Amino acid sequence: MKSFAAKVEDGVRGENGKPSVGPVYRNLLSEKGFPPIDSDITTAWDIFSKSVKKFPDNKMLGWRRIVDEKVGPYMWKTYKEAYDEVLQIGSALRAIGAEPGCRVGIYGVNCPQWIITMEACAAHTLICVPLYDTLGSGAVDYIVDQAEIDFVFVQETKIKGLLEPDCKCARRLKAIVSFTNVSEEHNLKGSEVGVKTYSWLDFLQMGCGKPEETTPPKPFNICTIMYTSGTSGDPKGVVLTHEAVATYIVGMDLFMDQFEDKMTHEDVYLSFLPLAHILDRMNEEYFFRKGASVGYYHGDLNVLRDDIQELKPTYLAGVPRVFERIHEGIQKALQELNPRRRFIFNALYKHKLAWLNRGYSHSKASPMADFIAFGKIRDKLGGRIRLLVSGGAPLSTEIEEFLRVTCCCFVVQGYGLTETLGGTAMGFPDEMCMLGTVGIPAVYNEIRLEEVAEMGYDPLGENPAGEICIRGKCLFSGYYKNPKLTQEVMKDGWFHTGDIGEIQSNGVLKIIDRKKNLIKLSQGEYVALENLENIYGQNSLVQDIWVYGDSFKSMLVAVIVPNQETIKRWAKELGFTKPFEELCSLSELQEHIISELKSTAEKNKLRKFEYIKAVTVETKPFDVARDLVTATLKNRRNNLLKYYQVQVDEMYRKLASKKI
Repeated sequence: MKSFAAKVEDGVRGENGKPSVGPVYRNLLSEKGFPPIDSDITTAWDIFSKSVKKFPDNKMLGWRRIVDEKVGPYMWKTYKEAYDEVLQIGSALRAIGAEPGCRVGIYGVNCPQWIITMEACAAHTLICVPLYDTLGSGAVDYIVDQAEIDFVFVQETKIKGLLEPDCKCARRLKAIVSFTNVSEEHNLKGSEVGVKTYSWLDFLQMGCGKPEETTPPKPFNICTIMYTSGTSGDPKGVVLTHEAVATYIVGMDLFMDQFEDKMTHEDVYLSFLPLAHILDRMNEEYFFRKGASVGYYHGDLNVLRDDIQELKPTYLAGVPRVFERIHEGIQKALQELNPRRRFIFNALYKHKLAWLNRGYSHSKASPMADFIAFGKIRDKLGGRIRLLVSGGAPLSTEIEEFLRVTCCCFVVQGYGLTETLGGTAMGFPDEMCMLGTVGIPAVYNEIRLEEVAEMGYDPLGENPAGEICIRGKCLFSGYYKNPKLTQEVMKDGWFHTGDIGEIQSNGVLKIIDRKKNLIKLSQGEYVALENLENIYGQNSLVQDIWVYGDSFKSMLVAVIVPNQETIKRWAKELGFTKPFEELCSLSELQEHIISELKSTAEKNKLRKFEYIKAVTVETKPFDVARDLVTATLKNRRNNLLKYYQVQVDEMYRKLASKKI
């Protein structure tokens, strides 16, 4: 059997209370040790500034202007044009008091101004701190306060919230720079709370009039503090150095260069995942390294298809939910075909899949099938797509196989966290044996599994599995102002991810579980299930609740034991005279419960993906006798899933049928 990763250390059986650990695996390119780092690229500023010299006239940043509610074609800034703006923004920041080491916030949708601000921070050893509000109510306030942000660059529609009198931002910030314009109202509000406001053009002009020499960072300087979800409570700030960012990019270069089909300066990436997340940030850094082009979606994911057709990207990266939608769209179109054409499509699918499984590349497996059927799907993706990458959560094997067959391009899964700069593992293009896996370790990282006895995972067992632990050069430096949490996850140089993995006999990693009750939905958003159960349990209608979600689904469902007295009062108001058990089977009660849960979610300012979309109503409380709860009445999640698996499957089936 072909091996894709190198085993460089043997596993060790645990003793004296210590868990067992599995063998240490590296990328084959690092088998004899990590490759020497390219001395030309040691910081994030090097990545950009070197490409400006090498590719000054290449298109770098693309956007679509909206005039009279009509979206226009893509407009572009070259690398040289972007560089000139970076110098001006950096000079203006220094002019208003930003010194090396200052934290600068960036708050808004992906756009050229986002990247220009980020590069201006790098030019002057300022620390870029992305802000985003999907971390929950008050997250932006918390980040601005904890990171001690003095200056923030912001999308115009976000300014109002930052200037509210009860907002900590209003008391902390010294200046707000809009990506576009600042209204008179916001200028006035800013002056009232002591915050200076600038339009983008005004800030550029200030920098032009007060030029400052750049003060580039050293490798050990902090590049960015990226905030990410915790199991509960406040978000945690992940500290990433310039050296870690540069090393990741060099490693990705080495990894991609081993394949026949290279990424070049002619490639085009469509950016729609939030730049405040590590996946998109590092994708763009890699494209800047190649002198390639990044085009931004125009802000509405519901019409992303229009941006795809206009930009015609060669590379798309998304969370599984994005690819699930593509799959759903194709399946819906297939159902509308007449039986004969549908039969032909399915026959061509099986034919091409058979040749892919024999080791043929996607372009050579069946040119006939591509010409007759699958080329039309590629055209829906702009017609030039060469690579699809799924990350953020596991992509189902069924959908990954479907995309590999029908999209006429390379399709791979990757795995990583903010703490590991995103790309901890990556699959190989055209290797069907990696279907359903996340590939092999990145060039500058090592991976091993650690025993999780309470869940029955043994890295030295017949089917090696355990918590994924990561060591190497592409790791965070710690959680900002939180040494205790850092020590909890960093032990003997190994970062403990909380994800459960399985290393297959060919060295390939597969994600199979989560150690904690913090799960990731298919769109890449973290959800703390226990916390949600506590919140929804506050509703007087709920006696017991078990919330379920997994990485292959985008929505949450729940099994609920309702409060008998509350239900009887509801039934009386509506004229129902049935016994409690019969009331629980009514569709009207299910709808009422979902409505009540929605009200609870809104009251507690939950995020939309934390809303319960379907419920099963149970009459009997969860009990110890059926092993559904512990002696202290905590939910036994695995046992609950086994017990209610049929109901869970049925809820998701009904939700899926509603979409189609």
